[in-house]
Amino acid sequence: MVRAEDSVILSQQLLVSVAEQIKLPLLQIARLAELGHTDRVQATADSALQLLDNYVLAVRLNLEAELTPLALEPVSVSSVLYDVGTQLSEYAKGYGINLELNVAGRYGTVMAHRQGLQAALVSLGLSLIEALPAQESPQLTLQLATHRCRYGVVAGLYTDTERLTGDVLKHGRRLHGASRQPLLNLTQNSGAGVFVADSLLQAMNLELKVSRHHRLFGLGAVLQPNNQLQLI
Repeated sequence: MVRAEDSVILSQQLLVSVAEQIKLPLLQIARLAELGHTDRVQATADSALQLLDNYVLAVRLNLEAELTPLALEPVSVSSVLYDVGTQLSEYAKGYGINLELNVAGRYGTVMAHRQGLQAALVSLGLSLIEALPAQESPQLTLQLATHRCRYGVVAGLYTDTERLTGDVLKHGRRLHGASRQPLLNLTQNSGAGVFVADSLLQAMNLELKVSRHHRLFGLGAVLQPNNQLQLI
C-alpha cells in the first residue's frame, strides 16, 4: 500500500513529467495545423488527452489504495492487449510504427484492475512509439505480447532495442522529477508515459519491469493468474 506522503511526492513528480511531455504534442499540433495535416492533428491531440486521463487515473487509484487495497477482478490479458493496440493504432501510424499483437497460447484470466492495467500499457505504448524512431538504429515495430514466466503471466510491449534495460529504468526512477530527460538512453523527452504506467501498476501492488520475450526487449508487469475454479 502506498503511504500518503509518498503518494503526494509521486503525484507531484508525475505532474512535472506530464507537463513536460504535453509540450511536445502541443507544438506538433500547432505545426501540423499550419501544414494542413488534420489527421495527424487528431491523433496527436488524442494521445495528449489520453496521457492526461491516465495521469488522473493513476493519482486517483493511488489515493484509493492508501485507504484499502484496490478491488481486483478476473481479466483477460489478450483482451486488454487487443484494446491497447486499438487505442494506440492511429498514433503509431503517425510515427511509422507497426503494431503487432502476439498472444500465443491460452492463459486464462489474471487478477487485475482492468482499467488501470489497460491505461498502464497504453501509457507505455505512447512513450515507446515516440522513442523508437529516434533511436540510433530506428525501430519501427512494437509488439504487444503476453507469455508465462515462473512468477505468473507477463503482459508488456516489446521491441528490438538493447536500450531497454533494467539499469535505464532504475536510473530513470532516481532522476524522475529532477531531470527533464530521466530516461535519456531511451527517450529524449520526459518519459512521462513510463512513469504514469509505473504509478498505475504500483496502485495495483504490481511493479513495472524490464522483460525479455523471443529475443525482444520490453517493459511490462507480472500478473497473477486467477486460480478460482472455472466451470467449463
